[in-house]
Amino acid sequence: MSSYGRTKVLTIMLETGELNISEVTRRSRLSHSAAARHLEFLTKSGILTEKRFNRIRIFRVDQSNPLAEVLTKFYSDWKETEQAVCPPAYS
Repeated sequence: MSSYGRTKVLTIMLETGELNISEVTRRSRLSHSAAARHLEFLTKSGILTEKRFNRIRIFRVDQSNPLAEVLTKFYSDWKETEQAVCPPAYS
């Protein structure tokens, strides 16, 4: 994960599990081409899978990939620890 943008895209995908490229672009606030590049890298590495419906591209975390499984577990544990250490402020 040598790129901040790639880490951002991966985090979004781990949070949601499945999104189309437009939604990844919107949530990451990256350009469409940058998000597409990062999604392509993550797909080629086996962390994500891609489904196409004509021009619509849907990306999903591939839980059958051991690396994706480890990343999902790490992210889940990290969020759990973060909430325990820094509980949300109540207004």
